[in-house]
Amino acid sequence: MPTSDTEPGSYFVSNYPPFDSWTQAGVADAQAAFDQGSPQNPPLGLYLHIPFCRKRCKFCYFRVYTDMPASDVERYSKALVAEAMLVAAKPAIAGRRLSYVYFGGGTPSFLSVRQLERLVEGLHESFGWEHAKEVTFECEPGTLSEPKLRALKALGVTRLSLGVENFDDAILSENGRAHLSAEIMKSWEWIQSIGFSNTNVDLIAGMVGETTESWHRTVERTLSLQADSVTIYQMELPLNTVYAKDLLQGTAQSSVADWQTKRSWVDWAFSRFIEAGYSISSAYTLVRDPTKVAFQYRDMLWQGSDLAALGVASFGHMSGVHYQNASHWDEYLAAVEGGVFPITRGLKPSQKQLLIRELVLGLKKGSVNIDRLEKKFGINPMQQWASQWMALQTEGYIESLGRCPTLSRRGLLEVDRLLPRFFETASTSFESLTPNELSVGE
Repeated sequence: MPTSDTEPGSYFVSNYPPFDSWTQAGVADAQAAFDQGSPQNPPLGLYLHIPFCRKRCKFCYFRVYTDMPASDVERYSKALVAEAMLVAAKPAIAGRRLSYVYFGGGTPSFLSVRQLERLVEGLHESFGWEHAKEVTFECEPGTLSEPKLRALKALGVTRLSLGVENFDDAILSENGRAHLSAEIMKSWEWIQSIGFSNTNVDLIAGMVGETTESWHRTVERTLSLQADSVTIYQMELPLNTVYAKDLLQGTAQSSVADWQTKRSWVDWAFSRFIEAGYSISSAYTLVRDPTKVAFQYRDMLWQGSDLAALGVASFGHMSGVHYQNASHWDEYLAAVEGGVFPITRGLKPSQKQLLIRELVLGLKKGSVNIDRLEKKFGINPMQQWASQWMALQTEGYIESLGRCPTLSRRGLLEVDRLLPRFFETASTSFESLTPNELSVGE
């Protein structure tokens, strides 16, 4: 019997085919993609993984390191620069301009001003991003200072994403966040005074200790910030998180809200932001001014752009081939410092698999352009998955079909559990899948 409890396992779909189908056998295909060039010449993005954090959140499933000495931070920064040189020299990259850049983590803002300046200076020897449409930088409030924010703007950052998650100090502490609410407000004052062209605030619905009242307070305080966009995730528990391990070992002291509750909280938040003039941009995002805010990283990546990924455990895509860098510190550094490409697994999807990827990721935005997909892949998605579309509409997840199927609000709130219906091994519900059958976020 399916349950609405938040059980250990992945939920958020960020790629297709799922990551557990990428293997060492696919490394040759990934390397060939870099060596042969990209015949279609799609937009090119650059992702940099900064794996350092002040603390590890109890819900975090990314490759991060805490309590690292300054010498290791310096060594890693130099490795990123070295890897950038390796990548930029490849035929698939050489001579191309970047369309977007994304500093993710971990905590990119963990780096000092001088470390950031040296890193960016080194990267510019291989990749210049003066023509990029968007340069995004993720921040943790407690790592920010006014000089650091001014340096980020001077370095070309156009979109600043602040990991707020919640405004309740007790909830932040319980979930392992390094910052408290006072640091959020202080950093936001600096961000506003300096003036970035695009600001985003991240929230998580359903953190341990959350109540309806505390969630309402967090949403109202976020509204007062008037960020250009707000991203709201529903709490999940991938298997490598502290909370998931506690649940599996029977040592959990408290639980995450169930899916029905989390969806109701996000639904309420969406309504409040819409009342305040925001518009829904995806199943997770709202924007204050759609004419000003565009998610270049998301939109280009989800429509098949190339992505050169730098750093330990980073995921990238080149000429339709998926790949991942070495996922452990010593392995990654040994490869890059030895002048070797650090790719350790990959996958060359079929054309149908690439279509499924763009279809399901597009649905996360709320609607998909069937004509664009049919023209690109030569397959009509409405005919290929006719029964799935009809079932989604009958169940209330689709409010209109036609050439641009559009999800209902209910469909948006539950989108990640619906997407596997389009997978080659289809399932009608998330709850019936084992944890390894769904992918985690990049």
